[in-house]
Amino acid sequence: MALKMRSKTKIFQIMASSALALMLQACGTPDLLIKKEDTHLPTVFKEGVLDEDNVANIKWEDFFSDPNLVNLLNIAVENNKEINIVMQRISIAQNEIQARRGEYLPFVDIGGGAGRERVGEFTRDGAVEEHLPVKEGRNFPRNVGDYRFGLFSTWEIDIWKKLRNAKQAAVFEYMASKEGKNFLVTNLVAEIAHSYYELLSLDNQLNNLQKNINIQQNALAMVRRLQEFARASTLAIKRYEAEVAKNKSKLYQTHQSITVVENRINFLLGRTPQPIQRASDSFMEFKPFMLKTGIPSQLLQNRPDIRQAELELAAAELNIKVARANFYPSFSIHAGIGFEAFAIKYLINTPESLAATIAGELVAPLVNRNAIKAEYKNANARQIQAAFEYEQRIIRAYTEVANQVANINNLDKSYQLKTDQVEALNKSIDIASSLFKSARTDYLDVLLAQRETLDAKEDQIELKQKQIDAMVDLYRSLGGGWQ
Repeated sequence: MALKMRSKTKIFQIMASSALALMLQACGTPDLLIKKEDTHLPTVFKEGVLDEDNVANIKWEDFFSDPNLVNLLNIAVENNKEINIVMQRISIAQNEIQARRGEYLPFVDIGGGAGRERVGEFTRDGAVEEHLPVKEGRNFPRNVGDYRFGLFSTWEIDIWKKLRNAKQAAVFEYMASKEGKNFLVTNLVAEIAHSYYELLSLDNQLNNLQKNINIQQNALAMVRRLQEFARASTLAIKRYEAEVAKNKSKLYQTHQSITVVENRINFLLGRTPQPIQRASDSFMEFKPFMLKTGIPSQLLQNRPDIRQAELELAAAELNIKVARANFYPSFSIHAGIGFEAFAIKYLINTPESLAATIAGELVAPLVNRNAIKAEYKNANARQIQAAFEYEQRIIRAYTEVANQVANINNLDKSYQLKTDQVEALNKSIDIASSLFKSARTDYLDVLLAQRETLDAKEDQIELKQKQIDAMVDLYRSLGGGWQ
């Protein structure tokens, strides 16, 4: 008898050792490369210029001085449909944290059940039933009832921190979604500012066009009077009439452009088309200025898209750990307590109908782990992708700032020269008109001077808009506009 017991013990030990060896073999994971971000920014944006202050820290309410624009931005941040859509994505990400947090806590359910069963007489249960004593002298029923209710619990012990890492990854993804929303606000503020100043530019283009039409109409009237004295030809009159008609046609094109820009602003504000309140008279007097850029390393703190990429990278690294943990054994506990009986009247008898169970389960993947390997490789690929995206966003941010710093300087010089050109052409109109009246030059000189002045003034207004756009873009590129 003792020999038989030792034999059984030895068999059990061999089986346990074999199972343990298989589990350890199952724990093996493929060797994969985890990429670390590696981007080094220059110490300054422009050689010889080191700003300690950074305009990105200024709130957009304080950055923009036009109260009409500030009012539009307030409405947009509140009502923009895209922002409201993103807010729901943030809510979903927040709910995901709650869901993953619950996965590593015990699950406790309450339930009950009822049923009846008839077993064959020549079975183990059937043979036992033939000899069971039943109260009140009745035979054991052929159809056995099964009634039960109680509490049931399952709990996966998070040995390898798989569930906790998944929860922390969800936290990072939630934080990244908030940074994504901030980046959306930054771009929205910049887009509305661009559209608003484009609207002011179009208003000034319209005003300039109307002034030139008035000048040309006066010149046309003068040519017609000179024709009466045989000092001008019909050809001159027709050329002036054609020039007036061309510029009047431009008026309607400019009106259409104004309508399109107004509707674009209203769309960004989340409302139907309506007039946009604005002050266009001071547009040409607005003097864009070079912003305080700070140092390049501040982009890592100020740019929401860079912080979003950094958080997504952190989440991707945790997801690799989660995927790796799938190769390891999982340990879970199942427990329950309640009442069980073959008849309802016995169901709550204590302690006879009291039932309890507890069991542990250790499971590890052994054969056909292709799906686990694929997910692990995918997690690794997503981590490498996130690292490259993080590096790319840093480089893009630095490039955007460097481009706008150079752009503002070049636009300022170009605007000064264009202003000189407009002043010279305005004088040329007066000179050409005086010479034409005294018959010392042809009408074409007057017409050409007026046309060149109109074109130069249009270019000057466009340059002013580009100056303001460059200032807005630099503010956005530095990470301003979401606070």
